[in-house]
Amino acid sequence: MSRTTLTRLSVAAATAATAVLLTAVPAAAHTEVEADKPQALAENVTVSFHAEAESDTSGITQVRVVLPEGIAPADVAYGKGPEGWKFTASADGYTVGGPELKTGASAEYSVVVRQLPDAKEVAFKTLQTYGDGHVDRWIELDEKSDTPAPTLALKAAAPGAKPLSPSPTATPTPTPTPTPTPSPEETAPSTSPQAADTEKDDEGGLSAAAWTGIVAAVLVAAGAVAFAVRRRGATPAQAAEEEPQKQE
Repeated sequence: MSRTTLTRLSVAAATAATAVLLTAVPAAAHTEVEADKPQALAENVTVSFHAEAESDTSGITQVRVVLPEGIAPADVAYGKGPEGWKFTASADGYTVGGPELKTGASAEYSVVVRQLPDAKEVAFKTLQTYGDGHVDRWIELDEKSDTPAPTLALKAAAPGAKPLSPSPTATPTPTPTPTPTPSPEETAPSTSPQAADTEKDDEGGLSAAAWTGIVAAVLVAAGAVAFAVRRRGATPAQAAEEEPQKQE
């Protein structure tokens, strides 16, 4: 076999091997991130994300991001994104989502970060949800992983750059205490003392007027008894003297 033939066979074998490898390795879909000012301690930085769609049967409906250390949810504001999508902050990051995108369409959106941390790189762990419930998890910090988290490399901080003070945490608005609806008894006009006495009497108790009458009756009875006892013990002469006085 000639040298020329061997060379041609070698080239053909290499080409076939390359074609097999390209066929065996699927196209990698990732969520990518970039910034207009990728520098440590940079302020008011627009961070843009490109979440590539992997599903052939359903569109993306939501992208949830866990923020890296040094960026608080209160320091992030929504920039722009797919029509109808909204931004919602959470305890450890945020979520952007809305109407399902067309199948195969990537989700592209941006946020504005108050200040990037003083670090060499920051990773944004991402969960990408589709209309059929499937979730792509781009959360691994190893770039060689099959599901790496989108990571933003940062330049060294500018001379004199300092961390900003933490953003104030939003204080929940206190819920006003509902005023209880007064009952019919509470809304009725207040009664007079005499009426109150009458009400007590109707309920089985004795009113002040009733007690006054009882006391007066007892005093009259006591006076009558004392008078009778006194008269019974008097002499005929004394009784005769008292009789004209009684008649007068």
